[in-house]
Amino acid sequence: MNQDYIQPNPWSIIEEGFDKERVKSSESLFSIGNGAMGQRANFEESYSGPTFQGSYIGGVYYPDKTRVGWWKNGYPEYFAKVLNAPNWIGIDIWVDGEQLDLNTCKKVVDFRRELHMKEGWYKRSFVAIMPNDVEVAIEATRFLCLDTDETGAIQYQIRLLNVDAEVIFLPNLDCGIKNKDSNWDDKFWKTTEITSEKNRAFIESHTMKTNFKVCTFMYSELFLDGNKSEINPTSKKDELSVGHSYVVDVKKGQEVTLVKYGGYTVDRNHPADKLQKAANNVLDKVTMFGFHGLLQKQKEAWAKIWEMSDIQIDGDVKAQQGIRFNIFQLNQTYTGTDSRLNIGPKGFTGEKYGGSTYWDTEAYCLPFYMATKNQEVARKLLKYRYNHLEKAIENAEKLGFKNGAALYPMVTMNGEECHNEWEITFEEIHRNGAIAYAIYNYTRYTEDYSYIPEMGLEVLIGIARFWQQRVNWSAHRNKYVMLGVTGPNEYENNVNNNWYTNYLAKWCLEYALEQLDHVQQNYSQDYKRVMEKTQLTNDETGLWKKVAAHMYFPYSEEHGVYLQQDGFLDKDLVRVADLDKKERPINQHWSWDRILRSPYIKQADTLQGFYFFEDHFTNEELEKHFDFYEPFTVHESSLSPCVHSVQAAKLDRMEQAYTFYLRTSRLDLDDYNKEVEEGLHITSMAGTWMSIVEGFGGMRIKDGKLCFSPKIPEQWDRYSFKINFRNRILKITVTQDGAAFSIDEGDSLEVIVNEQPLRVSH
Repeated sequence: MNQDYIQPNPWSIIEEGFDKERVKSSESLFSIGNGAMGQRANFEESYSGPTFQGSYIGGVYYPDKTRVGWWKNGYPEYFAKVLNAPNWIGIDIWVDGEQLDLNTCKKVVDFRRELHMKEGWYKRSFVAIMPNDVEVAIEATRFLCLDTDETGAIQYQIRLLNVDAEVIFLPNLDCGIKNKDSNWDDKFWKTTEITSEKNRAFIESHTMKTNFKVCTFMYSELFLDGNKSEINPTSKKDELSVGHSYVVDVKKGQEVTLVKYGGYTVDRNHPADKLQKAANNVLDKVTMFGFHGLLQKQKEAWAKIWEMSDIQIDGDVKAQQGIRFNIFQLNQTYTGTDSRLNIGPKGFTGEKYGGSTYWDTEAYCLPFYMATKNQEVARKLLKYRYNHLEKAIENAEKLGFKNGAALYPMVTMNGEECHNEWEITFEEIHRNGAIAYAIYNYTRYTEDYSYIPEMGLEVLIGIARFWQQRVNWSAHRNKYVMLGVTGPNEYENNVNNNWYTNYLAKWCLEYALEQLDHVQQNYSQDYKRVMEKTQLTNDETGLWKKVAAHMYFPYSEEHGVYLQQDGFLDKDLVRVADLDKKERPINQHWSWDRILRSPYIKQADTLQGFYFFEDHFTNEELEKHFDFYEPFTVHESSLSPCVHSVQAAKLDRMEQAYTFYLRTSRLDLDDYNKEVEEGLHITSMAGTWMSIVEGFGGMRIKDGKLCFSPKIPEQWDRYSFKINFRNRILKITVTQDGAAFSIDEGDSLEVIVNEQPLRVSH
């Protein structure tokens, strides 16, 4: 049974009623971020019940020493942990000497929380009867500023309902935090200085090993019935925290409000010895606007984002809420303003998986950012990989590859591989192909070819060198084969000739050869520079051609399909529909040994190849492969439903496409995989966008032109979306009666709709 406590609403995520069992799930679902930092929706006041405390700063990480039972040559030395940062949201509350704690209250009623996606704020309200029988009504509103992305703001209001009482507010900063996923229970932070000045406080600290220097800061002020209080707080410090104590006598019915601003200044952006000064400058700026002024700026910043990235759905509130939740979280995670950052699979909502970059960025996220931002944002994502090319070459060298072969990491913070499960680290090498595909995808969409001569060609050469060295010649088959790999379906490890990996390798080699020719003919200076740098020879490129021309692809004549890998038909081919529902998800009920011997597919594998390269295959071939593989697919990866939704829509199976769409869009809201308390599935959210734009909208680039084949689920009355295509903002509206196209910005454009040309203008 999926969770269903989130109220359907087109613009908000709403929870009503307090349930201790839901606290950790809601901490994930109501997370907030601004691209530079983010935090789980932890309570501001103390909470002694089960909770997962989490605040995160973009690009700040810790290299946690790898922990494995049996060390293998080539293992990464460390696993890069997304660091739980010092916590600045804390506001401890005492009423008549009793600390407010929802876990110990006699009763909590009228509990409600709302994440308002349209305006970018999070609010929580409730009435609590405390152990001393004092009744308090609380309303706390919080947001992380998009404009001033080093800070956030909290307004915490208390009203006494049944008595007069002494209320103590203790806004605080806490550096005594740990990661839940620490391998060795190391201390990740060292606190170096704690300062308190009037209403401001600062904790300066640095990460162990990586030595990122951070100043965590806060400022607070108190209001009584809306009027600023003259009460001066008392400073309270210990070796890991600092707080400001406000003691105020409050009458029954009176409202007392604490406003708190907090955040981080980091040596990635400021001189290391000037972090407190930078924090003071930030506080000067935000306090000048005040809470409501800042909130207004927040609403305006989000309005600008939604103007371009919103997808509107009429007639299906749950579908509408799902897509907006996905778009909202993507924009909270990555804004494109800092090319040193990327899109981690959990974003700022949890620690699981570590790292900041997976192949998810290139395979799933790039299209979203390419179409909803200007093309510079997508270019930054590609530049990020170019900046890590030397590390990718080092990664390959550690595994025995030579001559500039590059293996991009499965998980990374700085380009170095830091994932330490051998079947992933050594064998899930298809990630290399996703990076080459992203270069191709970006170039065909934007027509910005400059990335390839400037940076991309070197990346493609490194990747091609890797593939040429990774295959070996099989005299038995008279073909090049690829042994010991893991495809996208991680429920099969260490298999031979994964079709998707082999196909991607062949394509990468051919694409690298094409781009070499193109750059030589059109960008001779760049070509000369790259050739001198890479020392590429004709003998090498001759080998690339030979490998590409003689790659082996497992195929079943009996079923008329490419086989996912050599041994797929040796399995006991029981379909998912015939599995006992009590054994689902299998990754939580079966041993890994049993999973590896089963035919069950975690996510699109062969079908991932058909998604990337659909122009290489007929609709009949897609249908045959879809009908063969989807019945064995358990969709236990967050990346699975979106690809299947796109393909089901292409095959005109709209009911199935719609079911997959709901699953991908509400994967976290309805907690399909029973793990949302660990954090959200941020990168798969971009797949949700694809399932509408590429699935139902049928958007493709063919022969340099934008093409559509719009369809609409019968459950919807209408849907619309915008895309930025080569500096034109195109709006597409689809109803049950047809589709309409208009240009919101830029020159007119010819598009292809259902294979017919259409000139679109204002």
